[in-house]
Amino acid sequence: MKIFAISGLGADKRVFKYLTIEHDLIPIEWIKPKKKESIIEYSKRLIKEYGIENEQEFGILGVSFGGLIATEISKLTKPKFTILISSVETRTELSGIIKIAGKSKLIELIPEKLLNPSKAIARFMFGTGKKELLNSILADTDLNFTKWAIRELMNWKNQSRLPNLIKIGGTKDKLLPPKGENTILIDKGEHFMIVDKA
Repeated sequence: MKIFAISGLGADKRVFKYLTIEHDLIPIEWIKPKKKESIIEYSKRLIKEYGIENEQEFGILGVSFGGLIATEISKLTKPKFTILISSVETRTELSGIIKIAGKSKLIELIPEKLLNPSKAIARFMFGTGKKELLNSILADTDLNFTKWAIRELMNWKNQSRLPNLIKIGGTKDKLLPPKGENTILIDKGEHFMIVDKA
């Protein structure tokens, strides 16, 4: 069975290389969002790009911001299961700061170049021992995509619960702290635990 895997904001398939899975893991590469494209329309394009709607039996895995995309894809298709890691299932699970920032439209005023944090700040926020991997991923990040993704995260509206959901969160995640009674907690797991605690 295929599991379509969607990495986090600015990340790519490298975050999945430490996982051991008994199914075919198909990393979904980010495509360039269209101007003012919604997260739902973007998800529809990924479904078409990877032929997900043509699969008889498949799973969806999403990490961090990729979990939002995984949720939207799962609502539009019929996966056997959905796995969210270091992510959220609904808007209510986002922190109050993220919601307020979304309403303020502040992201529109921030130049893309300011969305690239220093390596030290990134390592602190992601909480990883794999410094070289994180630095390499950050160096390859498309800042235009980052701005689009942050805006969509801040303004995400989803309130729908997913059937057959497995949600995994780290107890020390600083970016998207785990919420909800349906979360499987990983002790001392941080936002980059897809790598550090694979």
